[in-house]
Amino acid sequence: MYEVWVEEAADLGQVPGPEIFWMFRFKEWLPLKIYVLLIRGQGRTILINTGPPEDYLEHMNQVWREELGEPARIRVLPEHRIESALARHSLSCQSVDTVILTPLQAYADGNIDKFPQAQICISRKGWIDLFAPSVFDARRHMAVPDRLLEYLVFDAWPKRRVRLLADEEEIVPGVKSIWVGTHHRSSLAVLVTTARGVVGYSDSVFYYENLERDHPLGIQESMEEC
Repeated sequence: MYEVWVEEAADLGQVPGPEIFWMFRFKEWLPLKIYVLLIRGQGRTILINTGPPEDYLEHMNQVWREELGEPARIRVLPEHRIESALARHSLSCQSVDTVILTPLQAYADGNIDKFPQAQICISRKGWIDLFAPSVFDARRHMAVPDRLLEYLVFDAWPKRRVRLLADEEEIVPGVKSIWVGTHHRSSLAVLVTTARGVVGYSDSVFYYENLERDHPLGIQESMEEC
């Protein structure tokens, strides 16, 4: 059995309503935050996502302002930093043995180079799409900034620390990943067994209403997958 903690990694300000709810809540601006999950148990320390890179925030904000408008602005406060989040649990980046990334986007993988001991788990479909997308995307750097891509390919990969996940895979006993797509080609659902039941995490759901009211995510690549 595992225990799971949710830690806020950044504040995105507000985004247009249809980004969260497909073709709905026009003219509304809704708050959005970025979270990481800490999973502990069975002698393991696992992290889902690492938060955005502070040295890349200005560029990310420029892109998002152009696409979404001024209220969408990512902020990383001192308490949001991944080192601070882990310290609240008496942990350091060196304590983490597994990092699961979903999706491959800078706000999720932005601190991956701070975890020298961790196995890095990425959707195989998402990894292939990063290097061989079906449609050319000039904004690849918004998925994995250059210095982090170099880290994954030239540092972590030769040390066999990058693990490419099948569509369904048990990462460790009690922690399973399922490819779900929807939001990005690299989007996963991660299922964690706890004493109170199974905890599910996925970037294909932004608000509880996306599930509870069966309202599809707005910013998606596939309605069928959603």
